[in-house]
Amino acid sequence: MTKKERYRLVIDYFSKAMPLAETELHYGSPFQLLVAVVLSAQCTDKRVNMVTPALFDRFPTCDAMAAADVEDILEYVKSVSYPNNKAKHLKGLAMMLRDEFGGEVPYELDDLVRLPGVGRKTANVVLSVVFNKAAMAVDTHVFRVSDRIGLTTGCKTPLATEKELVKNIPAALIPKAHHWLILHGRYVCTAKHPKCAGCGVKSFCRKYLGEHKV
Repeated sequence: MTKKERYRLVIDYFSKAMPLAETELHYGSPFQLLVAVVLSAQCTDKRVNMVTPALFDRFPTCDAMAAADVEDILEYVKSVSYPNNKAKHLKGLAMMLRDEFGGEVPYELDDLVRLPGVGRKTANVVLSVVFNKAAMAVDTHVFRVSDRIGLTTGCKTPLATEKELVKNIPAALIPKAHHWLILHGRYVCTAKHPKCAGCGVKSFCRKYLGEHKV
C-alpha cells in the first residue's frame, strides 16, 4: 500500500465516522480557548473543563485577567499540572494581548508564539479552531497515531510530523483532521493498550497489518 492510498483511506474513513470532529475544550471566545489550551499542556481536557468555568466567570476577558494578580489566577488553576507556571503565563499573555494586540487574539503563528506559555502546538490549535486555518497541531496523540497508522515514516519530532501531515492532507481538511487524530488516539489508539479489535482503520493500519499479517 502506498502512502497516498493510506491517506485516502484514512481521510475517507474519518470523514464518514467522525464528520463533526471538534475540540473537547469548553470556551466562549478566542481568548478563552487560548487560555484553555495553555492550561491543557500535559493535562487532560476533562480536568481543564472542570477548572475553566469558575476561571472564566472571574476573568472573562484578557483585560480582566491582565489586571489580576498571579496569586488570584493561581487559586482557580491550582488543580491543573504545573499551576504556578501556568498562572504566570496566563497573566503574561493577557497583558501582552491587552498592550500589543488591542485585546484580540492574533491570527498569525509568529505573533501567537510570542505570547507567554504559547508554543507552536498551542498556536496551531488556536489557528485551526478559531480561524479555521490549515494548521496541524501535533500533540502526543497525533504524533503516536500518525506513526502507527503509517501516515508518517521516521518522523522524530512533532514539527517533522506536522510537515508530513500538512503535505499530504488537503488544506481544507487539516483543521478537522487534527481532531480526528487526537480523538482517535484518546479513545481508540491509546498509548498502552490500543483497542485494535474495534478500530475502524485496522485494515489499512501499518502497525496492525505488520503485527497480524492481515
